[in-house]
Amino acid sequence: MSDAECGRETLQRVLQVPPEAPFAEPDPSPAEECHPFGVTTRPDESVAAANPSFSDGVATKDIHIDSLTSLSVRIFLPDSALASPEPNSKPNANPPRRPEPGRPETTSLRALRRNSYEPPVPSPREEEEPRRNSDVGGLESAAGGGYRGYSPAAGDGRRKKLPVILQFHGGGWVSGSNDSVANDFFCRRIAKLCDAVVVAVGYRLAPENRYPAAFEDGLKVLNWLAKQANLAECSKSLGGKKLEGQHKHIVDSFGASMVEPWLAAHGNPSRCVLLGVSCGANIADYVARKAVEAGKLMDPVKVVAQVLMYPFFVGSVPTRSEIKLANSYFYDKAMCMLAWKLFLPEEEFSLDHPAANPLVPGQGPPLKRMPPTLTVVAEHDWMRDRAIAYSEELRKVNVDAPVYEYKDAVHEFATLDILLKSPQAQVCAEDIAIWVKKYISLRGHEFSY
Repeated sequence: MSDAECGRETLQRVLQVPPEAPFAEPDPSPAEECHPFGVTTRPDESVAAANPSFSDGVATKDIHIDSLTSLSVRIFLPDSALASPEPNSKPNANPPRRPEPGRPETTSLRALRRNSYEPPVPSPREEEEPRRNSDVGGLESAAGGGYRGYSPAAGDGRRKKLPVILQFHGGGWVSGSNDSVANDFFCRRIAKLCDAVVVAVGYRLAPENRYPAAFEDGLKVLNWLAKQANLAECSKSLGGKKLEGQHKHIVDSFGASMVEPWLAAHGNPSRCVLLGVSCGANIADYVARKAVEAGKLMDPVKVVAQVLMYPFFVGSVPTRSEIKLANSYFYDKAMCMLAWKLFLPEEEFSLDHPAANPLVPGQGPPLKRMPPTLTVVAEHDWMRDRAIAYSEELRKVNVDAPVYEYKDAVHEFATLDILLKSPQAQVCAEDIAIWVKKYISLRGHEFSY
């Protein structure tokens, strides 16, 4: 079953309407009781198990980060993190490497993009074969049910630090998960192409937890990243010494034992990018706004850019695409309206709600303070025009906000399970990686694909 079909069935089941009338008004009888713990995945979701070894070039692990809710994250660590860091980062005197002549992605795949509001740049290439890491240093294979995965070597101060990409999955607020097969595949692809640690957020779903639960979860994970960085620094400065007795207890009580080893060893939160897919793009934009408002209070985390992939933006005044493409493929307007009714509290329901319409005036902070924002839209997505309009408003205040529009594409064309292996999905991921590397690469290595 595809993600779109799964989402439609989830909506029908939650709304308690028969399949022959999927877009009837919701029955007010479904339980409105809020379950604070919440759920982050549906029973019929196809889930990919975490694999903490680098069997295909990326190691993954799941962490439940909030004892009061079901909020969790899945960390994707590319094996490039195991390489020794270069002692000095010098400007690259050579011109950027171009793809080899004759490769199909140089011409045919690149032509799949329809429009772009920034100059074309060469695309990176994913490795054709997964790297083999059966003998990787730090890969523990303990017998008897012990931990069988990558563990950073203790006391090794020379580790490669990678940027951190905070990813929010799609699913129309009511379905999808950070550990679904489709999202796992997409995040692995992004981790390899961007050479970054990807942290996929498993936020609470509606209607068990309506707005603002998912938005609060997104911000909570960003704060968790900041806490992890601070704890790692304290652990390094205090835990590095040989402490005994009550001094050792002080270090543990402060939280050194809660440090996440992969992030502590390989994550650089000062180069943080937010990436949201569909409704996840709405969460990413909200988290970006809150990060801007917090300023240095969020140190050492710094959001340097965000990527909004076919955002779930709507509004009370319909755009041209909302009229023309209301019955578009996979996610039509009627289905999306029901998703919003399940997500927003009944007393707050409005298509101009701050969570739905980014162009409503009065939302802080000023747009000129927003981070660089890449917007990805599909030709046949009925929500495309409002996403483009938001990008135009950002460009008016001199924010780097290009729009990549892909022809003959539908909503979630680069992340939907049945389309993930299409040429367009691959090209889109490569395009994102090229743009993101402008903001996360160390100086002089912007084109070190």
